[in-house]
Amino acid sequence: MTQRRRVVVVGAGVAGLTTAVVLAEAGLPVHVMAEEIPGVTSLAAGAMWGPYLVEPKAKVDEWSRRSLDVFRELAGDPATGVRLTSGIEASRTAEVPPEWATTLPDYRPCEAAQLPPGFTAGYRFTIPLIDMPVYLGYLLRRLEAAGGTVEQRRVLSLAEAGPADVLVNCSGMGARDLAPDAELRSIRGQHVVVENPGLTEFFSEDTGTSPELLCFYPHGGTVVLGGTAVDGEGGHGRDDEAAAGILARCAEVEPRLAGARVLEHRVGARPTRAAVRVEEERATGGARVVHNYGHGGAGVTLSWGCAGKVLDLVSRGRGAP
Repeated sequence: MTQRRRVVVVGAGVAGLTTAVVLAEAGLPVHVMAEEIPGVTSLAAGAMWGPYLVEPKAKVDEWSRRSLDVFRELAGDPATGVRLTSGIEASRTAEVPPEWATTLPDYRPCEAAQLPPGFTAGYRFTIPLIDMPVYLGYLLRRLEAAGGTVEQRRVLSLAEAGPADVLVNCSGMGARDLAPDAELRSIRGQHVVVENPGLTEFFSEDTGTSPELLCFYPHGGTVVLGGTAVDGEGGHGRDDEAAAGILARCAEVEPRLAGARVLEHRVGARPTRAAVRVEEERATGGARVVHNYGHGGAGVTLSWGCAGKVLDLVSRGRGAP
């Protein structure tokens, strides 16, 4: 870039930090503002790469593929918290596997004997698993190394986040007020973290739009168990009844999880809308605003692809007044 333009990124979840890293490493002076550093919802993620229940499909396919390429590279460094892990996604209704799964190089259908009781179909593949507390710490270090700065501060309006040549709105659920965007809604998610009894592979059930999820993701000495997806609910308070249901569902599939010592409960509010919003608009006062939010439960999966799109938008307009 030939012109350095001050960029303020609002939000320090996985979308905000990834976007800030991409912009800073492209040579832009980047400043991140957020009330929570890192964002609580991103800390609560499982997190497995996979473009679930998110639109628009053509863009999601592109963005998720870009992220997959980056995560595969990051998996070579243990300090990132990213690991390539094999496992099974299964269904009780013999549904057709998602297209993205069949494109993975080691995809293969499971035989009946490989599935837990009650499941009628499944497939095995290798994907990135991301240990979110470790990974978000890695992104913060990488941002600092690229010259970016971070400020813990509650932002009540995009205008007060300036002065800046470009404001990047990665505020997650905060975008409901900051954009403003009445289409944005919360889907409450909860995970339980337990001591790892020896698991090395993940398991995930294709539950569609059910509020009760079933998955477990091993991260070395811990396993993240999931989960819930309660549409229209927010808040970060622990639901003990939901936690008990998560533990029971996971132990039914993997008996070694029964009685595993609970280490932590993680709760977040997934910012969801009909389609992910990555676009630019001109705000009052002349500042350029680029939005990057509404990723639902696919924030990690889309993070690097959407950050690249933000860089394209910022670069395209670098000569604008």
